[in-house]
Amino acid sequence: MSALEWFAHKPLGGGIFWIQERFYESGNRANIWLVRGSQRDVVIDAGLGLRSLPDYLRDAGLLAPEEGTAPRPLLAVATHVHFDHSGGLQHFQEVAVHSAEAAALLRGDNYEAVTWLWEREVARPPRPGWRARHYRLPPVRPTRLLQEGDVISLGDRQLTVMHMPGHSRGSICLHDKDRKILFSGDVVYDGSMIDWLPYSRVTDYVASCRRLMELVDRGLVEKVLPGHFNIFGAERLYRLASNYISQAGVCHKVSTCAMRSLASIALRITNSRVTSE
Repeated sequence: MSALEWFAHKPLGGGIFWIQERFYESGNRANIWLVRGSQRDVVIDAGLGLRSLPDYLRDAGLLAPEEGTAPRPLLAVATHVHFDHSGGLQHFQEVAVHSAEAAALLRGDNYEAVTWLWEREVARPPRPGWRARHYRLPPVRPTRLLQEGDVISLGDRQLTVMHMPGHSRGSICLHDKDRKILFSGDVVYDGSMIDWLPYSRVTDYVASCRRLMELVDRGLVEKVLPGHFNIFGAERLYRLASNYISQAGVCHKVSTCAMRSLASIALRITNSRVTSE
């Protein structure tokens, strides 16, 4: 299957494109965002990596320079290293990730990446003989390590890095302050927040949610482009963040701890089986 078949995109205007993996039919299917700038283009999250995302972008004409101008550099930014967001980083020459998860990306750590792919989730195999049980996150060397407050310049637009741990220790949002757009990764999306994975932490998540509410209170976000599901606005962002904080009491922390233990065991068993095959 070609990259043109595997992916599909929708233009949102303002140089932003929403890209998805058509045949990955799962609640884990991540949104991929292409943001075009006057001097640099940025891909935010990269999907599973079963087909080459850069090939798709080129073949679909999404990277075509304006007449008389040179092609722009392309940077792939992972909002975190979970497999559904970082598997495709292997196809990019320039890769950025928060420093807290750089080592996991470099060693291809499928435990921290929570690699968990089922055959039934892939409606059409990307190539003959492909099997989900053999899927692994390959080691990728990041070319840029991100920290809180870093600015990724695209020329005519700037994306500010906001370190928002909780879902994972290196989770980030990218904030386009001028356009009041937040690329939120898995820090927040219109669904239940997952805080029971190996490197999740409820207290960090509460602090991150307070920061999200502050962005809304200060009028700095009008549109959220999340890591999963649909786009939403500031009012919904505030409600999602405040609801999480209100539910993150002692009982929630205890149940989360139990779920994290079970998830850790399942991930270690799954990864050991793949390694031994």
